[in-house]
This record gives sequence, structure tokens and C-alpha cells, in this order.
Amino acid sequence: MNKKLATILLGVGLLSASCASDYLDTTPESSAGTSTIFESAENAQMAINGICRLMCNQYLSTQGMNGEGTIKSWYGNFTGNDLQKSNQTGWATLWNSDYHERNTSIYDYYPWFYYYKLISNANAIVLNIDNASGSESLKNFVKAQALTFRAYSYFMLSQLYCKRWVDSNGGATRGLPLRLDMSQGELAASTLGEVYKQIYQDLDEAIACFQNSKEKRPSNDNYSPDLSVAYAVYARAALTREDWSNAAKYAALARQGYQLMSNSEYVDGGFNTPNSEWIWSVYNASDQTLYYYSFFAYQGSNSNASVCRSYACAISKELFDQIPETDVRRDMFLWPQTEEEAKSYDTKSGRASKGALYTRGKKEFAGKLYSTSYIFAYMQFKFQAVDMPGVGCVNNFRAAEMYLTEAEANCHLGGKDAETQKLLVELTRTSGRDPEYTCTKTGADLLEEVRLYRRIELWGEGFDWFDYKRWNLPIIRKAHPEGSWHPTFAITMQPSDKNAWTWVYPEKETAYNPLVTTKE
Repeated sequence: MNKKLATILLGVGLLSASCASDYLDTTPESSAGTSTIFESAENAQMAINGICRLMCNQYLSTQGMNGEGTIKSWYGNFTGNDLQKSNQTGWATLWNSDYHERNTSIYDYYPWFYYYKLISNANAIVLNIDNASGSESLKNFVKAQALTFRAYSYFMLSQLYCKRWVDSNGGATRGLPLRLDMSQGELAASTLGEVYKQIYQDLDEAIACFQNSKEKRPSNDNYSPDLSVAYAVYARAALTREDWSNAAKYAALARQGYQLMSNSEYVDGGFNTPNSEWIWSVYNASDQTLYYYSFFAYQGSNSNASVCRSYACAISKELFDQIPETDVRRDMFLWPQTEEEAKSYDTKSGRASKGALYTRGKKEFAGKLYSTSYIFAYMQFKFQAVDMPGVGCVNNFRAAEMYLTEAEANCHLGGKDAETQKLLVELTRTSGRDPEYTCTKTGADLLEEVRLYRRIELWGEGFDWFDYKRWNLPIIRKAHPEGSWHPTFAITMQPSDKNAWTWVYPEKETAYNPLVTTKE
């Protein structure tokens, strides 16, 4: 998606038909009507680019609400078990998951607003593309892309606003209103099982359309869906649904043709620009900056945004201590290496304002740290903006996740310990991340190993809270000396707490749509 293409897509309508009257503020973003956009398959393809653009956009006049990046940071990372927004105690209510039942809160309705906006745009394409002029090959490709967007959006909503699959009585609990057309009327919620059935149907049709099409995603386009993206969405959705066979199957398909990044890429820019491992990402560039709204203005170690300079993202000491000394992934964090360094920071806040740790941090990570940034123990350098204050592409799926997804699914399928061990070795030793890594664990111990390496490998990429929810495991944050969390964040959250980690339906939906209520 180059500058020219981005300019073209902003000149066409983004098909923002509302899934409610006006409460989601999803009025069309240009005067171009549906009939104009769907005169041809080529126009419809630009509408797909428009949906890509929606994934990196400013929303609701609230700093930090930037599309997909917000879901990763605010809902996946900062609320989880392994990543701390150092000393940012003023946001403790959100980071400690105390908004799940506040149906008037912007934090409750932002994901609902965002994903239904993507869905309404995708619906318009699915419903109209068959009647557009142009080749059947291109129409198949565009339809497949729209179906993939819709499936992905419903899946992400289900993780936030629905119960865990393990708690759903086989999918019988409340799911979501399944809006599959352009209607804006009252609509009851489908069950969670019906939501997953629709996700699977959309992906099955998308895969068939991709396979029937001769079109391919351009080599420089990592931002619009293709067949591998549909496979990846299928794998992640199946894993969350505990459909182990499909999770393993589609994870293996999704990573075909994607090579794991090198160690040098991993520790220096591997998470701000697409590389050989990235399957799907969100585009961003200096000429389309979101300024202080952006993902990297909240997680970039080198960002000049105050929320980064004053409140660095840091890995929990407990997780860091489980990373082997031979593993390159340790190199992305600043940790106390000597007794002198361990005594040179405030163990409550994590901040080092002078002393040995401060001096080494400023020197060793000078190129990855803004000049006036505070230094914190265990702060990260995995995420770096390519331009100020927070420019950078955001990864959605990469091959490493697919290795781990297949490995986790194998653990539940049984009789696949050898295959699972091989996957972990390929990801960790063969890739070079840890040349000393071996794995001989079996059974329950092997599943714990997969979970541990998922936490290490995917740290900071938006999986933390979502993984702990689907694992049905408590979040346990410990303050010094056992851990490194600020005491304000040092909480234990059991799976049954905080409305069982389920965000309630927003009042902005229930007030408009009387067929649903805030809670099930």
C-alpha cells in the first residue's frame, strides 16, 4: 500500500453503513454512493483498501484509540499478566480490568464500535460484489477479502463480549448480534455457537473464493487479506473455540511460505516493518501518521510521546526470569545484571533515576530510547517507532504464532508429543533464537512448555489477556521481591472475577436495540 494507493482509497467511500442508527457515528466518509463504488470490481477492490485503512485510524476523539493497535495494547497487553505500563498508576482502573461491567464507558463500547464498523463495510462488499462489472477472478478475490474481514471482526468481538468456550456449554451461551446485511433494525443476539458457525462459514467461503481466483496479493502488500490470512484467522478462531484439529490444520497451512525472521531482525526492527515472517499487518507510514494516537506512541521504546517517555512498557520479572540466558529474546529488555544494578532502582515504581542500571540503560540502548525517557527495570526495546511520535506497521499474524498454535492444539489432540517437540525446536533452536534449546517434555508438562514459549515469543503483541482468558487461568501479578509489578497493579484475577473477564454489551447498543440487554 504505497502513498498513491492510499490517496486513491481516501478519495472513495469507505462504506461506513451503520449497524445502529447514529450511535456508533459510522456515517459515510465520502459522498460516493454504494452504486458508484460497486460499478466495477476494481472500485470494490479500493473499498477493501478502505477497510485496511480503517484498521489504522483515529476514533472517538480519544487519544490512543487507533484501530487495531488499541485492541492489542489496551485490551490484550496492559490488562494482562506479563506486560506492565511502568508506574502508570493513574490508569490502574483500566489496566486492572475494572471496566468490564461499566456499559456507559468508552472503554466498553470502543471495540464494539470499531469491529462493527469493519463488519458493516465488509457486508456492503459481500452483498454487492457479485453484480459488479469485471472479471470473476477479481470479484472472487475481493469477496474473499471481505469475508475474511468479517470473520476476523466477529471473532475478535466474541473474545471480548462473550464467555469462554469452556464456560459456554458447548456454545449455548450468548454470542453477538450477527448483522450480515445492511439492515439497521432490532436484532437479537445469536448464541456463541452460532457466531462460530458463521465465522467458519465465512472462512470456508473465503478460502474457496481465494482458491478459485487467479489474483494474488502484491508482494509489497502485507496489509490486505489473502489465502494465508484466511487460514491464520481460522487457526486462531479454532484454537479459541477449542477445535484442536482445525486449529492445527489451518495453522500449518497459514505459515506456508513464511520464514521465521533472523535474530538481527527480531531484536532490531522486526516488529515495526513487515518481513518474511509477517502474514498480515496494519499499514502505517510517516505521511499517514496518527501522531499521539498510534500504537507505537503507546508501546514504542524510542517514542517521544510522554506516555512512552514517562511510562515504559516492561516485561514482568517472573516471565523474564524464565527466558534462558542463551535466548536472544532476553536482549530486548533491560534487567539488573549485577547486585549494584539491582540496588539502583526503586523497586516499587521500577524506575532508575541514577546509578548503575540507569547508566547502562542510557548507554546500551541509546539508539532505541528517546533522549529524555525514564529508565525502568525490565523495560522493553522490542517495539520501536520508525518515525516520531509513533509511526510503524502493526503485526496481526506472523508465522511464529502459527507454530505455537499448532503445537498447543497438538497437546490437546493427544499422541503428538514428538510433533509438538519438533515445532518448538524449529521455532526456538533452528531459527537461532536459542541455539541451546531442547525439548523432551511430554503430556501436561509439554503443554506448559508451549504456553510458556507462547508468552515469551508473542510478548507485547496483544495476546496476553486473551490467552489467559481462553486458558481459564488466573492472572497473578506480584510486587517486589517475588515480582516486579507496581503494588497498584499487583492483583490476582481469578477466571470467575470481573464478570468472568467478559465485557458487557454497551448501553449504546442496548438503548437502540431492545432485543438485547447489557448482560446475558
